[in-house]
Formats: sequence, C-alpha cells, structure tokens
Amino acid sequence: MTDRASKRAVLIAGPTASGKSALALALAEALGGTIINADSMQVYRDLRIITARPTVEEEARVPHRLYGLAAVERAGRLPVVVGGTGLYFKALTRGLAAVPPIPPQIRSAVRERLEREGTAALYAELSARDAATARRLMPRDRARVTRALEVILATGRSLTDWHRDGMKPALDPAAAVKLFLDVERAELYRRIDARFDAMLASGALDEVRALGRRDVDPALPAMKAHGVPWLIRHLNGEIDLAAAVEGAKRDTRRYSKRQGTWFRHQLPDWTWATPGTALGEIRRALGR
Repeated sequence: MTDRASKRAVLIAGPTASGKSALALALAEALGGTIINADSMQVYRDLRIITARPTVEEEARVPHRLYGLAAVERAGRLPVVVGGTGLYFKALTRGLAAVPPIPPQIRSAVRERLEREGTAALYAELSARDAATARRLMPRDRARVTRALEVILATGRSLTDWHRDGMKPALDPAAAVKLFLDVERAELYRRIDARFDAMLASGALDEVRALGRRDVDPALPAMKAHGVPWLIRHLNGEIDLAAAVEGAKRDTRRYSKRQGTWFRHQLPDWTWATPGTALGEIRRALGR
C-alpha cells in the first residue's frame, strides 16, 4: 500500500463473519466515510437478519449506500466499499464484460435444459463450444456454466473474449486501498457458528418462514442465501432444526474457504490483514 495521496476509496473484503462491517463502520466514523454495499445478499429488504445486514442503529451512525461512488466523493466523503462478493470488487476495479443482452428464448432454452439434463450436460456442451472458458470454470458451477453457455450461443463469442474486451473499470485499482480481512481458520469457523446462533435468536427462522410463504422460485438468488435452504427444509418438515442449523453452518464454513481462494487467484494485488491490524493498515495507507 503506497502512494497515499492518490487513494480515493477504501475497499474492504473478506470471508463471511470476518468482521468486515464492523471494520468499515469504525473506519467511516473515524474518517468521515460513507459505506457502500458490495454484498449480493444484503440487498434483500426482507432478509436483514439471515444476511447479517447492518442493524438500523449501525446504519444511522454513518451514511450507508447501495451504490454511488462518484456521488459520495462529490459530497466530500470517503467511499468505503465493503462486502464479500468478489465479483463486485472485480467489476469495480477491472471492468465488466460488455456482453449484449441474452435473447429471452435462448435464456429460457438453456434454463430448461439445465433443469432437465443437469449441469454436467451443459458443461460438456460448453467445453465443445468454448473450451477456454470451460477450463476456467468448475464443472459443477451451475450459475457460471449456464451463463457462459448462454453467451456463446447468443453471440457466437467466448465469454473469455468478452471479458478481455470489457468496459473500463469505474475505479482505478491504484487509486484505492484494497484490503482482504484474513481471520485464522478456527477462529473464523467459531465466528460463523456463533453468528448463525445469534441470527436464530434474533428471529432468522421467522424471517425465512415469511419468505417461504411467498412461494418464491427456489432457483432465485434470495432463496440461496446462507442458511435459507436448510431452514426451508426444516420448515417443510424434512429435517429437524438441529440438522438444519448444522447444515447451514457447514455450508457457510465451506463458502468462507472458497472466498479466500477466489480472492487469492482473482485479485492477487490486494493486501491481506488480520482484524487486529486492518484498521491501522488502512489508515497508514491513506496517510490519515
């Protein structure tokens, strides 16, 4: 972390339950910052508890925004972008692929095949049509395999090519302090387990029950938030609560490991810091 004068934003990432939100809040309070969301699940109004969204009291302490990097800067405040969704940070600092809209008929046909034939069949076709992209994906990555196949079918071009020729990033990565919050594995798993217990005590089961009553398509992202599928199974009478809790915690622990692996490979220029050193690391990088 160098060239302090050029830093115009702080990006804070890390695995789930690592303390990202608390760090961002402390930094924003100390330096007059505005927190900008970079978490794909905290955007749902009715899933505040299960997605560990900041509380109403925390949101009142400093401004929180869903988007608006330039507007925050114009207001003279420090943008503090925080979340666990790596693709958001990659898009912000490296740009998005300029893929044209996928025709509805192609999207529907691919999704129908996905349900009928499974991910393996789609991955096999993707490998035949776009081997370069297929090699970059996990064969069982349902969402990304589906997206890549849709793109090659709709445009005749590899998703890898679209990424290479993508749009300009919204933020020069050299102009940001980029920090990944690194927590020792055993401690992180303890935090994940304790946080899920706290979510249940705060009403997460009722939150998921209300979601289930809305008869939402199980394939939609909101239904895949950590813990939601397991609690839905419990509410449907398939498993007891203890099994649902253990399943949710286990999946979240596994996901936290994948988050670290993804950042190491996809955004290797980020600085990794422990919770105890992160705030000082950021302030030193900003010269504040």
